Amino acid sequence: MGLLLVAQSLLAWLTLSYEATQAQDRVDSLASELAAHSRQLSQRRLQDLQPLLWEQTPDAWKSQAMHLLQASPVLQRLEWRGPEFQVLRAQDSPFSAPLFRQIPREDLDVETELACTAAVRQGLPLYSRSYFAPVSSGEGLELIDLCLPRQQGARLEGYLVLSLSLHHMLDEVLTTDQARQHELSFVEGDGTRLARAGLVRGAGHFRAQRVLDLPGQTLLLRVDSAAGRPALIPNLAVALVLGLSLALFAVVLLLARDGRRRAKAEHDLAEALAFRKAMENSLITGLRARDMDGRVSYVNPAFCQMVGFSAEEILSTGGEPEQSAPPYWPPEHVDTYRQRHRDREARWRNETATGQDPRQGFETVFMRSSGERFPVMVFEAPLLNAQGQQTGWMSATVDISEQRRVEELSRQQQDRLQAAARLATIGEMASLLSHELNQPLAAIASYATGSLNLIEREGDDPQTLGLVRQAVGRIAEQAERAGRVIKSVHDVVRRREQAYEVLSVEQLFDAVLPLVRLQARKSGTRIELDLKTPPPRVRCDRTMVEQVLLNLTRNAIQAMETATPLADRVLRLRARQQGRWVMISVADCGPGIPAEVGEQLFTPFFTTRSEGMGLGLSLCRTVVEQHGGQMDYESRSAAQPGQPSGTEFRFTLPAFEAGAGRAGLHR
Repeated sequence: MGLLLVAQSLLAWLTLSYEATQAQDRVDSLASELAAHSRQLSQRRLQDLQPLLWEQTPDAWKSQAMHLLQASPVLQRLEWRGPEFQVLRAQDSPFSAPLFRQIPREDLDVETELACTAAVRQGLPLYSRSYFAPVSSGEGLELIDLCLPRQQGARLEGYLVLSLSLHHMLDEVLTTDQARQHELSFVEGDGTRLARAGLVRGAGHFRAQRVLDLPGQTLLLRVDSAAGRPALIPNLAVALVLGLSLALFAVVLLLARDGRRRAKAEHDLAEALAFRKAMENSLITGLRARDMDGRVSYVNPAFCQMVGFSAEEILSTGGEPEQSAPPYWPPEHVDTYRQRHRDREARWRNETATGQDPRQGFETVFMRSSGERFPVMVFEAPLLNAQGQQTGWMSATVDISEQRRVEELSRQQQDRLQAAARLATIGEMASLLSHELNQPLAAIASYATGSLNLIEREGDDPQTLGLVRQAVGRIAEQAERAGRVIKSVHDVVRRREQAYEVLSVEQLFDAVLPLVRLQARKSGTRIELDLKTPPPRVRCDRTMVEQVLLNLTRNAIQAMETATPLADRVLRLRARQQGRWVMISVADCGPGIPAEVGEQLFTPFFTTRSEGMGLGLSLCRTVVEQHGGQMDYESRSAAQPGQPSGTEFRFTLPAFEAGAGRAGLHR
């Protein structure tokens, strides 16, 4: 009876499994087919939008937009937006009520704006994340936006935004026969359903999911069959006869296989335990496991070595406030750390629900056995048992004290290099400074001597007093001129803490022009400024950016001193705002930069001049990148037909936006 029961159960299980496999294969095939069809429709829809992207006249644009919206109920709304993302034209679908009557369009612009910003940066049409838009009937639609930027060269002219309904996208690919047997839906990674289609509800037994990769966005397409579990096979009698015939032989084979599998499993388990032990002992990252109450249940040798306590000392402590704290917790932070552990579960659930990576980690302070405090980075994740239930938390701990020390040394070295570059720049201009100061000083001496002579000879003459008064005025003017030169040098050389402030580009130019004009007058170079009114404003470290401008202008003037005719020596300073950035350029009319030199142009200590240090351009790019900008250059040689020779260095700084608030003015 026992063998008969086993044979019947096994035969029934195999048959049901075969039927279930066949049903699952059909669902998998349908899911792949629908995903491929959706991708084809997405490509075709993108092609249909291309003519509308370049339509200029409002009437023609509206006519084409209405024609496109009438082609499919999937397309809910078309918008043409300006470079500043304002809605210039819009057309709603004729198949449904306007989307944004309940909630204004600008309140649902977050995902669309992120997609359009990424589309401009990548130069490709991109889809946004999905969002929910309520309608007047009390229901709503889950929408996704397709953003196509229109650009002419480097200039952004606007965006074409198409809003699509996820529900209608599913209806579009699902046939009537398929809808009677399957439920089709878009779901998120955590299983949340965004939209569904189909005439039946899925039974949940046979499901298939396929990733629908759209430009800039990924959707999960789920097909759920309405069919339930398969019934018993109709020819049960035949199956029983075959099963009974093979039962005895099968039992012997199963017993032999079971013995071999058991022996292999025990051997594999022993090997896995040995491998895990060796791996844990070789790690330099500290591992720590804690239960739900905060008691430490496991530490690896690297963690013990990091904090200087043995595993026995650590495992005997920890937990709720009435228990002793772990020995590596600084006494002054014990209450804070306990509260952080109690809040950890709620914080982890919130991160999981919002799609954040729960392994982002946090920085904290531990204490060694010697009492030394040191910074660590802790990455924590839930510890699950074999049944998938959470039993605690597993943490990976990294000692970052050495990293912090290296970062501080690097910052100090960078400050020294910047100070050395500023002093080297002033040293190279010493002769120009002496010449510039000698002129006002000589004029002061001449006016003073003449005034004394006039007073001695004709001190009472009113005309003489007028001449003396005029001479004294000249002395004051020349003294002020010498003071301005000295102040310009002082402003460039002085060292101070890095402070970000908001100022106009014109103020940056005015700060360095006195020193630039010294070298320009010596070489016969003309200076041209190209600024809009009002000039753009930037948020930057003024001293560092002035040093960048001084280095670039000095290099430009030196490049024109030998190879450029005197009449063609022009230095151009230009500034333009481009969205959230301000581009500043320094252009000369020199011979250009050879390709072999350009490959090493920003390499530290590389220079083509015998007296140069090779730090100027490297430090310039470092300063610009610290502000979040970029620096590049364009070189044109005289051999290029139709273009004048010269080199233009360009760098970007963050533009100041008045709506950003006062909190962002200092760092």
